[in-house]
Amino acid sequence: MERRSLLFQLVRRDFQQRFVGSTIGWIWGLIHPLVLLLSWVYVFEVWLQQPAPGGIPYSLFIFSGMLPWLLFSETVQRSAASLLDHANLITKSVFPSEIVPLSVFLSSLVSHLLAMLLMIAGVAIVLHKFSFELLLLPLYMFLVGLFSVGLGWVMAGLNVFLRDTAQFVTVALTFWFWLTPIMIPEQRAPHYPLVHWLLAVNPMTYAVRVYRSALLPNHWAAPADVVILAACGGAVFVAGGLFFRYLKRGFADVL
Repeated sequence: MERRSLLFQLVRRDFQQRFVGSTIGWIWGLIHPLVLLLSWVYVFEVWLQQPAPGGIPYSLFIFSGMLPWLLFSETVQRSAASLLDHANLITKSVFPSEIVPLSVFLSSLVSHLLAMLLMIAGVAIVLHKFSFELLLLPLYMFLVGLFSVGLGWVMAGLNVFLRDTAQFVTVALTFWFWLTPIMIPEQRAPHYPLVHWLLAVNPMTYAVRVYRSALLPNHWAAPADVVILAACGGAVFVAGGLFFRYLKRGFADVL
């Protein structure tokens, strides 16, 4: 019970601090992804004239792929520096440091849910349809969360000892973004074996697929995509937790 209370306090504090002093507060959590969406639609649909599959508006196609990526990337990137931000708690008390990256994910999840509601409303207004697979969205969010928190634990633990880790994460996520089929349909990927191999070994490929299947009507997730995402998420979560537990014994000495 104490850990749950502490986790709740960390999530509330993190969410409030992100928008402290702001006039419109949490609304910035919606403005940021919308500005990204408009920028990408302008470049890819207006300038490059990229079509979306199945006659779906390109803005909805991109937004449905953005959602899992933004949740994942924000969790991992902010988790990398999270232990240093809470160094005073970790060094001065018996503090369960493993809940810090978890609190980052839960705080990011609040903005994610707001953007998700906006996406669902957009589909209803533009396409006048709903997918029954929306009922599976909590499962898909949970699986993305397992993968994000597991990798967040690894990066957070490494950053305590190697302070360049947070900078590496920012660079790596930039490359990772363009290796994930968010902007361009997979059907239009170049016919190079390396490209298709990179898509196949990228767990976020499957996260984007299942999110699109749930958010866009007439698209059902392949069971294999769900199984692969669950396997990757579970494996990274367990491995990341064990790695973090191994490293945390030296946190107090370094911090």
